Amino acid sequence: MGQLEKLQVLLPHWIEHNQGHTQECRKWADQIDDPEVCSSLEKACAAMEEVTRYLQTALNAAGGAKDDGHGHHHHH
Repeated sequence: MGQLEKLQVLLPHWIEHNQGHTQECRKWADQIDDPEVCSSLEKACAAMEEVTRYLQTALNAAGGAKDDGHGHHHHH
């Protein structure tokens, strides 16, 4: 498997993983009463969403997702 094919398998996992972190961060931001902490968490969420967009752009440029052949998700 070439490097590009490996990325076609890895990038979807990275995207999914990052989206999970973003959702969890946003959940915490919504529960925090401290405005400074909430603001920092919201900025972190926005940055993670930007990272997801870059990862998706890379995946699209690589030719899209490729099934890893294992039929399961990798947990990190």
